Amino acid sequence: MILVALLSKGEGSWGQVAGLIKRGNWEKVILVGDKFAKNFNVENTNYEFVEVDLGKPITLLKKEMIEKIKPKLSEDFVSEVALSIASGDGKEHMALISALLSIPVGVRFSILTKEGIIFL
Repeated sequence: MILVALLSKGEGSWGQVAGLIKRGNWEKVILVGDKFAKNFNVENTNYEFVEVDLGKPITLLKKEMIEKIKPKLSEDFVSEVALSIASGDGKEHMALISALLSIPVGVRFSILTKEGIIFL
C-alpha cells in the first residue's frame, strides 16, 4: 500500500509521520507539504516529496494537490492509499482528502499506536 502523509508547520506532529514511515511496509511514501516541510528527514528511508503552497485558498490548494499527486498514483494504478493527517489543520486536511477522492483513490486513515499501525 502507498502511504500519503501531510506535513504541515507543526514539527511536533512529524514524529507520528516518521513512525508510520519507519514501521510500515509501504510500497511507496508520498509526503505533501510546503517549503518548510522539506526540512523533514527520516534516515534510511525513501519517500517522494510533493511541494504545495499551503497558504492558498482551499479550492486552489485542492487543485494543486490533484495536479501534483495524481501522476504519482496513476503510474502505479493505485485504487487505495493509507492516509496520515496527523499533521496540519482542517483546511489542509479537507483539501488533501478531497484531492485524493477526486483523483479518485480510496482512503484508509492510518495512525501509529503502541500496538502498531492501525487503519481506521
